[in-house]
Amino acid sequence: MSGGGQAAVSFLTKVAKVAAGLGLTASAVSTSLYTVDGGQRAVIFDRFQGVLPAVVSEGTHFLVPWLQKPFLFDIRTRPHSFSSTSGTKDLQMVSLTLRVLARPDVERLPEIFTNLGLDYDDKVLPSIGNEVLKAVVAQFNADQLLTDRPHVSALVREALVRRAGEFNIVLDDVAITHLAYGHDFAQAVEKKQVAQQEAERSRFLVARAEQERRAAIVRAEGESESARLISDATALVGNGLIELRRIEAAKEIAGVIARSPNVSYIPSGNNGQMLLGLSTAR
Repeated sequence: MSGGGQAAVSFLTKVAKVAAGLGLTASAVSTSLYTVDGGQRAVIFDRFQGVLPAVVSEGTHFLVPWLQKPFLFDIRTRPHSFSSTSGTKDLQMVSLTLRVLARPDVERLPEIFTNLGLDYDDKVLPSIGNEVLKAVVAQFNADQLLTDRPHVSALVREALVRRAGEFNIVLDDVAITHLAYGHDFAQAVEKKQVAQQEAERSRFLVARAEQERRAAIVRAEGESESARLISDATALVGNGLIELRRIEAAKEIAGVIARSPNVSYIPSGNNGQMLLGLSTAR
């Protein structure tokens, strides 16, 4: 019995040693593996060599535990928005909001990690964005930011892409999403619009008065010419023309009265005693 007990103890001891070895092996293997997901890249930091120049792509990879450590970068395009209040060429304050789509230059990830770290975009984009906005806006008057907005956006994009490239950041899109003027400028624009409307109204009144004056002159000239022609005709043929006009007017009046159902015509003289077919004789 004692020999069997010793054998069991020995067997259990061996099993424990094997299990401990397997556990240590599994732990070593797990610490020697790391995974780079889709849309990511890894940069390896070596305790003896520093940041390694190679960029590790997607998949599962080996490293030396304790000696090496992976740092993962998201290389997908991400949006960033920031606002800036800038002064225009005519000393007006303008608030702008800029949206950019940015991603790191994959080939330069070791350099980005060495100089800026993992949060490279938050460190660089707001500062260079404000710098570029202030520099571009200062070249234009306040009203030109609206009338020449495509040109302004193109200048901002060109300058910002160039500045971001100095930090190994690629910009896929740059857009001005919001533009607002100061309160004083808004009031000045409103007063200018009111003044323009008043000027247009004044020009309209002047033009109408001029047209009315011309119409009065033409009308007076027409009446004068008509009076002259009548005077010449009267001098030439006597009062016959006036009598003709009188007859024509009487004829027109008689025609109107004859067509009216509410008017009865009674001849003058003795015939005026006849009414409704009744005679004065009994």
